Amino acid sequence: MGRLTVLNVAYPLAPTGPNAVGGSEQILTALDEALLEAGHTSIVLAMEGSQAAGELVTYSAPPPDEPITEAVCTVQRAKVDRAMRRILQTRPVDFIHMHGLDFHFYLPPPGLPVLATLHLPPHWYPPCVWECERPNTWLNCVSHNQLSHTWTNHRMLAPISNGVPVEKLGAVRPRKSSYALMLTRVCPEKGLHLALEAAHGAGSPLLIGGEIFPYPLHQEYFANEVKPQLDRLRRYLGPLGFVQKRRILAAARCLLIPSLVHETSSLVAMEAASCGTPVIAFPNGALPEVVEHGRTGFIVEDAKGMADALGQIDEIDPEVCRHVARERFTLDRMTSAYIARYQQLSGALATAAA
Repeated sequence: MGRLTVLNVAYPLAPTGPNAVGGSEQILTALDEALLEAGHTSIVLAMEGSQAAGELVTYSAPPPDEPITEAVCTVQRAKVDRAMRRILQTRPVDFIHMHGLDFHFYLPPPGLPVLATLHLPPHWYPPCVWECERPNTWLNCVSHNQLSHTWTNHRMLAPISNGVPVEKLGAVRPRKSSYALMLTRVCPEKGLHLALEAAHGAGSPLLIGGEIFPYPLHQEYFANEVKPQLDRLRRYLGPLGFVQKRRILAAARCLLIPSLVHETSSLVAMEAASCGTPVIAFPNGALPEVVEHGRTGFIVEDAKGMADALGQIDEIDPEVCRHVARERFTLDRMTSAYIARYQQLSGALATAAA
């Protein structure tokens, strides 16, 4: 296959770009940049406020203070659908890659090959995803653990593991500080209240970086379960851009991931290893695939185990963490696999049509 034009379609309620908070938005941003570097054409469809290395097509975002309700989601999905149809009428697109949890609401008309990456736990997707009738529509997971929890489906391809910019993350090496760190979306399933419980139990400083999106449940969770546990030593920093995140992560004593959900991967654990920062995590989903217990961090069962591990975390060698990141988590491995998949599926469709 020669040069391709690939349309990457983002989740309708989160901006893409180098400072993106969400995992799927970070992966999309990496693919956009890699496509250009490999000589292909990249188009990104995302909401206002996004950034892209290739051509960016946007639609309006909801008002910043408006709660995100199902009605708001419906409006945003309709915007994606209209914008995608305009792109397909005016651009010679070869392949479409969809990243949103709700991609099934705005699948394009039959024709072009579509790959939908399942960035989130399988049970979060409705049955229609597994029963999709659109031809030339394919699915992939981001870890073997995630794949093992999906339903048997002839559209499912081999997983492509996530990656992070290991070299960029490892380029800054400040002196290690005494604080533990948590980088996350602020929502109940991420277990911030348990990280705070562990930090209080261990007498450890804790910094929390992450965005509170305007979902009522998320805002209530922060107000009722996170904010009351904050104090002079345990602070909420708000959302962090890449440069700020890298500096704070590299200086952290460790990263905490007390996730209560079936994690499909963990970009932040990969980022921590790249910075030479060990991780203490719960054993949910693919986290034990990413965090090597006793080597790059500790896998623990609960907040007490997390507090106990904070007393042992200095046993982990930062250089071992960096070595593991270079061996396992590079962006080049991930982006090369996706581009090869684009070429394979586009080529198979062209052969079938000949």
